[in-house]
Amino acid sequence: MKIVASYSIKGGVGKTAASVNLAYAAAKAGNETLLIDLDPQGASSFYFRIGASKKEKRSYFFTKKNRLLSQVKGSNYKRLDILPANLSFRNFDIMLNNMSKSKQRLKELLSSLKNEYDLIILDCPPNINLLSENIFNAADMILVPVIPTTLSERTYEQLLTFFHKNGYKKKIIRPFFSMAQSKNKLHHNTINDLEKRHPEFMKSIISFSAEIERMGIHREPVLAYASRKSKVQSYRTLFNEIVHILAKKK
Repeated sequence: MKIVASYSIKGGVGKTAASVNLAYAAAKAGNETLLIDLDPQGASSFYFRIGASKKEKRSYFFTKKNRLLSQVKGSNYKRLDILPANLSFRNFDIMLNNMSKSKQRLKELLSSLKNEYDLIILDCPPNINLLSENIFNAADMILVPVIPTTLSERTYEQLLTFFHKNGYKKKIIRPFFSMAQSKNKLHHNTINDLEKRHPEFMKSIISFSAEIERMGIHREPVLAYASRKSKVQSYRTLFNEIVHILAKKK
């Protein structure tokens, strides 16, 4: 079982769109896949038309495997399950702070699901906190969408600095360009510059696309309704690249 986290300090960079489409691509490729929506806003859950139980308390999340699995919901797609978000997820840091091994709880929990799933994808909230450190410890890959602009570049550099100062393995970070515009000179120059300075960038580039923006209207992965569009195919290319990289870690 592998764990891939779609993560960024900065919001609005295409993190959730990547999570949703990569989970869909993984299931279509024959993998038993679980998408965990860790963002209290619940965007991934929304795209799959899935809501969370309002009655269930979330204190079980890091401690009870069976109760966690009871909250998992099937999607409309074979081999793809969703663990939907809930507004109470905003309290994860308070919850974790009161636990022993507070930075390892997510890793321990997800490891217990190895017989249920081939791939777990985490759609993560945009911040650095105790939950984020749990994600850094649990994931085999931290997939970071980077819009080729100054602010997005800056937040990526901040993430690298945080990993360095806190002893996390930077080799698990794999950034990719998101919402890139081929006719935008700034985007073009930024991509060239970052690729030279950071060879860890994925080769796959997700371009800005109106079809991707319509996910909120269709409420399904863009690969499910516009898979023939070349810009949309980039998600499948990105998934294949991820598989290739993870296979080397076996």
